[in-house]
Amino acid sequence: MALKERMSAIEPSARVLSHRVISLQVRMIDKYIPDRVLLLGINILDKHIPPKVIFSVVDGVGEHIPDRVRSSVITAADEYVPDTVANSRKVCAVLAGVGKYIPDRIVPAQSVERWGNLKVRFHIPTLVAAARERKAIHN
Repeated sequence: MALKERMSAIEPSARVLSHRVISLQVRMIDKYIPDRVLLLGINILDKHIPPKVIFSVVDGVGEHIPDRVRSSVITAADEYVPDTVANSRKVCAVLAGVGKYIPDRIVPAQSVERWGNLKVRFHIPTLVAAARERKAIHN
């Protein structure tokens, strides 16, 4: 019981700290990183890394990382990431560019609702990932 009490005391301070740190990082990205650099990174991912490599990495995550860990990461992203991230055009573009490769099949069943919240919040496209996954499987 003492561990639960300590965790409940730590949680609000961890939330405040994460909000401050992530908000600072978002402001730094918005202010100092040009759009071209972010576009270059997304283009490298989209055009120069073969889809088979991307989907094999995603499948490896699905196979080797337990559901409990994936669920806790999704929960932390849903609860601890502040709204300043969702309001940042640059950060949302990067998250959507990377998030579109995450298929719904590797999301644990207990985190489907939170993953849906994240997809809406960060404008992660659903159909692009499904279309690319079908294309990669057929190739």
